[in-house]
Amino acid sequence: MEAKAVVRNIRISPQKARLVADMIRGKQVDTALNTLKFTPKKGARILRKVVESALANASQNEAIDVDTLFVKKIFIDGGPMLKRIRPRAMGRASRILKRSSHITVVLDEM
Repeated sequence: MEAKAVVRNIRISPQKARLVADMIRGKQVDTALNTLKFTPKKGARILRKVVESALANASQNEAIDVDTLFVKKIFIDGGPMLKRIRPRAMGRASRILKRSSHITVVLDEM
């Protein structure tokens, strides 16, 4: 039985969040949470909250044994971008894209 958590429009670049997501894909939940706890990246703090949310969702279902859960799927999709302007030399301007992400975590029993 699966448990799922989704968080949308998080202000982190999908590319940077995927670096952290690749570290925990396929691991048991307690190992994944421990890995995220000691990873010094912004994405680790965000992903830890999402995994804990999925774990809380799983604990609401009595058919799921929380101790045997592992990270079945974790994917990060791009969200909307905030477009900003940076003034440059000679009257020009360049665009700054402040990217956001949609994060989905699916936990399943072994």
